[in-house]
Formats: sequence, structure tokens, C-alpha cells
Amino acid sequence: MTLINIRNLGVTLGNPLFSKLNLVVNTGDRIGLVAANGRGKSTLLACITGALEPSEGEITKARGLTVGHVAQNVPPGLFDTPFYDAVLQALPADQAESESWRVDVVLESLEVPEVMRGRPLKQLSGGWQRLAMLARTWVSEPDVLLLDEPTNHLDLEKIARLEGWLNALPRDVPVILSSHDRAFLDATTNRTLFLRPEQSPVFALPYTRARATLDEADASEARRYERDMKVAEQLRKQAAKLNNIGINSGSDLLVVKTKQLRQRAEKLEDAAKPAHLERSAGAIRLSNRGTHAKVLVTLEDAAVTTPDGTLLFRTGRQFICQGDRIVLLGLNGAGKSRLISMLKRAIETPETVRDGIKATPSLVLGYGDQALADLTDTDTPIGTIIRRFDVGDQRARALLVGAGMTIDMQAKPIGQLSGGQKARLGMLVLRLTEPNFYLLDEPTNHLDIEGQEALESELMAHEASCLLVSHDRSFVRAVGNRFWFIEKKRLVEVENPEGFFASVG
Repeated sequence: MTLINIRNLGVTLGNPLFSKLNLVVNTGDRIGLVAANGRGKSTLLACITGALEPSEGEITKARGLTVGHVAQNVPPGLFDTPFYDAVLQALPADQAESESWRVDVVLESLEVPEVMRGRPLKQLSGGWQRLAMLARTWVSEPDVLLLDEPTNHLDLEKIARLEGWLNALPRDVPVILSSHDRAFLDATTNRTLFLRPEQSPVFALPYTRARATLDEADASEARRYERDMKVAEQLRKQAAKLNNIGINSGSDLLVVKTKQLRQRAEKLEDAAKPAHLERSAGAIRLSNRGTHAKVLVTLEDAAVTTPDGTLLFRTGRQFICQGDRIVLLGLNGAGKSRLISMLKRAIETPETVRDGIKATPSLVLGYGDQALADLTDTDTPIGTIIRRFDVGDQRARALLVGAGMTIDMQAKPIGQLSGGQKARLGMLVLRLTEPNFYLLDEPTNHLDIEGQEALESELMAHEASCLLVSHDRSFVRAVGNRFWFIEKKRLVEVENPEGFFASVG
């Protein structure tokens, strides 16, 4: 049964975000919405809810259809509201009074612990805040559910919980979700819409299989375009030769033939459409200055503790060697970020063994944390680059343009940039540092799929040595060649991450 019919939809904000978009949403659909940062995913969802008027086209909905929309951010007015009350307030007043049990049902289905339910949202992690917004939307039992980047701020355990929850929804409730998490899309969708400025293809496949089909179609379009342009060029050359002969011989027939050949060439050129080229949101490039040291870091059974000294785990004797791309696995609160902080301190002061960790003196650290705390919100991108690196104004501006920041954007406070823009700026800072060892805590946070794949390629191409923490399963599988797992207060090496992924699911 068709619930939403989108016909020839288009939105132009300066440039076309998308146009001629056609999509039919039926019961049972689980549609993944894929596009680079700032390319119209949130805009399309806003059009479906009716919050935004499209530039062209129309959206028809089934009579009486209710649409639930889970946006990316918590409304500021809710931060002081307890979790339970924030969900209860989403119900109409009469229902809130007589059917508060609906809130309990939703919170149970999302496995929200009792201890969380009375806490104000501002005291909760970003992950719990996301689940609170989902509960607020679902408690009113909408006919269609729209989710905008639902895995942002969620750890692996919560992502697995969300996947299970979505897959347990009544099959007649369609879901449209935008996400950059490839593994999440594969686990929760059965159709994929690739949002593009001109033609936005839809495949009845989850992301990975849809992407492979799309890449094939794009390659075929590119070959067809090249072939048509070659034929057009040959026709023009043939026309030019006949034209010369016709002029010299005075043959009217050859002049007519020349005109026909040119018309055929023009017709081919007009009909030929170049294959889609994704406008880059900004290049991600890394560098690796290299080191002669084979062993970069030695851990001598270091004790990783909380700030008050409570033991989280011991590392045992471990070595980080050149070319290692180590992924640190463990549940939230196991001590992953604490170990990264200890490694950072040891590398920055390599003269002594610190906290049971010894770093080789030749290490140059490239550090990136999930909060991008190395970037100051009140500073500007151009100021950040010029003050930190000896590159000069002109070169700094060129580097920032390459990272996706226009001249206007370069003078704005960093706090006004989107998460994706800040992430790309952070990657540029990493590159200009020219490290030979990377410590990366959730490096794919805020990066779109293009950015994630670029970062993967750079780490592999430079044979970068790194230790990283990530909740992005596709990224972990692509990049890691060693895996450390925090288990029962010990750090153990495992062959691959699949056992850990399965355990949190």
C-alpha cells in the first residue's frame, strides 16, 4: 500500500540540492537516504513532514497519515526536562493524563534503565539524548518514521540496540533514515535512495549492494558518454573533409551531406550526458613523515585507571610497531579513551617511562579526538592554520579551499561550522602536523561516507601507524590490521573484531 508519493520534487538553495526526484513509499519500506554532508538529506525529510516547501514538484500522502520525525538535535527547551517527562510531554494532554503507560512501553522497548528516566536530558550523554528524541517521536505511534542521522553519538552497544529495535517494528510502518553508517544501513534497510542534484537513483537493495550497482551504472554511463563524444568528433571531422571537397568541387550534394553530418554530431552531443560526478565536500589527505624505529611504543603492564584511581584494566606487555593499525575494542566505560590519553602524554614526553608506557623519541604525534577539542570554537579556520603552521596566507587559503571551505567560511568562527566541516578542518590540521604516529578517537564522527572512505584510503596508502577507537564497524574492518580488546580488566589481542561486534549485538 502506497503511503507517500513524491513526484518531480526539487529544492534549490543557491544550487540545486536535488531535482526531478520520484519516490514511492510503501508499507514495509525501510529506505536508506544517502548523500554527502550538506547535500539535502535533512531538507528532503523536512519536505516530507511539511516543514519546508519544495521549489518544485509535489508530495502526496495517504489521508490521515501521521509522520514522526526524529531530528538531529535536542530542542534547547528540553534540556532541563527529565527523560521520562520529555517523552510524556510528546503525548496530547488527555493521553498524557490517562495513558502514561505508553511512555513505559516505549522506554522498555528501547531498554532505557530506570536510573536514566528521572535524569534531566542535559545530564545525559549524546547517545541517550538521541534515544530520548526517538522515544518522544515513537510514543505517539506515527504511521511513518523519519530518522535523521540516528546513530550520531551512539556507541556500538546502543547502535546494536537501535538496529534491533528498528528491525522489530511492525512491518507496515515504513522508515526513512539518513545515515553515514554503512554497516547500520546494511542492517536496517531494504531500499536505498542516493540523493543527487539531477537524477536520484533508487535501488531495492541495502546500502552496500545498492552502492555496487550504482557504481556499475555510473561506470556504464561514463563509457557511453565517452563513446558518444568520440562518434560526434568523428562525424565533425568527416563533415569538415566533405565541406572542403564540396567547396572545391562546387557540389551542392556534398554541402547538404556536410550539413547532415554536423546535425547528427550536434544531436549526439546534446543527448549525451556525462556520468554523475559527486561534488567533493572537501579533500581528506594525510601525510606520514616516517621513522626508522621498528618499535614505536612499549606498554609495560600499564595500569589504566579512573581519575580517582579505580583500576579499569591492565595492558600486559604490548608493543606498537611501525605499520600497525591497531583498533582498540571495548564497551563504553571500559577505559579506551583513558588509554589513549595515557599514550598521548607518554608520546609528548618521551624522555621517561610514563605510567608504564615508553614511546620512542622520534615519534611525531597526530592526535584527533571525537569532540575535536583541538579546535577552538572562537578561532577561525584561516587563523588556526596560519598560527599553527608556517605556510603563509595564500597557501593557507588554498589548503582550506581544498578541504571544502570557501573564502567566506574561512573567516567564520569554527563554532559556526557544521560537524562535517569541522572534521575536515581537523584532518587538515593532522596532515600539516606531518605525524608518523596517529592516535584517533572516533575519527569518522561527522564524516560522510565519502570522507570515511577517503580517510580509510589515506591511512592504507601511507601505511600509517596508528591506534584508533571507532564505533564505525565498516571503518574498523577496512583499516585495522591488529585488534586489542578490553575484557575482564585485561587487554588481550584478538584475531578480528567480529566476536566483539557480535557480543554487543
